[in-house]
Amino acid sequence: NHLFFQLLSVHGDSLTVLQAPEFVSFQKGDWPVSGEKIPDLVALTMGFSVQEDLSWPGLQVGPLFQRPRANVLVVVRGVDSLALPQSVASYPLENPVPFTLDSVAETVHSLFAEDTPVVLQLAPSEERLYMLGKANAVFEDLPVTLQQIRARLSQDGSVLASLPLNSLSRNAEADLLFLSEVQVLHDITALLQRHRHLAKDHSPDLYSLELSGLEELSRLYGQDSAQYRDATAILASVLQKFGEDVYGLYGNSAVVEVVTVKTFEAPLTRKSRSILQSQQTSNPGSPYNLAYKYNFNYAVIFNIVLWLMIALALAVIAVAYNLWNMDPGYDSIIYRMTNQKIRMD
Repeated sequence: NHLFFQLLSVHGDSLTVLQAPEFVSFQKGDWPVSGEKIPDLVALTMGFSVQEDLSWPGLQVGPLFQRPRANVLVVVRGVDSLALPQSVASYPLENPVPFTLDSVAETVHSLFAEDTPVVLQLAPSEERLYMLGKANAVFEDLPVTLQQIRARLSQDGSVLASLPLNSLSRNAEADLLFLSEVQVLHDITALLQRHRHLAKDHSPDLYSLELSGLEELSRLYGQDSAQYRDATAILASVLQKFGEDVYGLYGNSAVVEVVTVKTFEAPLTRKSRSILQSQQTSNPGSPYNLAYKYNFNYAVIFNIVLWLMIALALAVIAVAYNLWNMDPGYDSIIYRMTNQKIRMD
């Protein structure tokens, strides 16, 4: 699975590219990007086409036959900015509306279904997890629920042993939520290091992570609190290392970006999904329980079938009517020949 990692970090409504291979050309500048266009930006950096052209000068056209191996999108909620000095480029974020990478995930799955690409969408605070392809085997031991993650914090290899907690408490709920998200980032990196074969196949992988621990700390303690400042510094350091590790694991062929958003302009409600539900979808052709995609040839095909059926129905009615009212002696050559033969005899 070509794992194309994009760590999107919105720093006070901004988009920061932490890592990117040379063939994915991000230009430095202050060009704003709309939040609703981030899925299209992710798709373009992965080499996919989008329905509407993205007229944004921050991303230049790259080589046709090269694509990153993975994409990891990390959305950080509740913070204006993060100190990420070692980044490729940073852009202001306009119209910070909620967005998902479902469309990109569907494209990855439809184009590389036989190669079983990794698709992982995770939001620890909402206990939301969706995995597809090889992610089922690689991340099956990844703690998902808050109870599982908190139990993981007390085990060997926990981030609590290495992080400078300072004012953060191991007993406060909001503090534990934030630390749980940091633990998930650590565990994802550890699992990827254990399964390096993911970087050797030909299908791109997609990761979408949403972190809201800082948002809870801001609500509880305030942005001027020591807890919030300590957590912000910890998360910036963890994300910087996370991006570097992912970039290295995939042979410097990963785009790592992080998005930090203070608050979204509209709430995003999404149903939690389980890997056990992936085969129980209403649409067998889509693993995301989505409606069937609209085909623009539908109207043409519908009209062809409709009028052909009407024409055939009228033809059958006409033939049946004429057969019913036919005079065998005059209208049928069979009966006409038979009658002549009888008269001759």
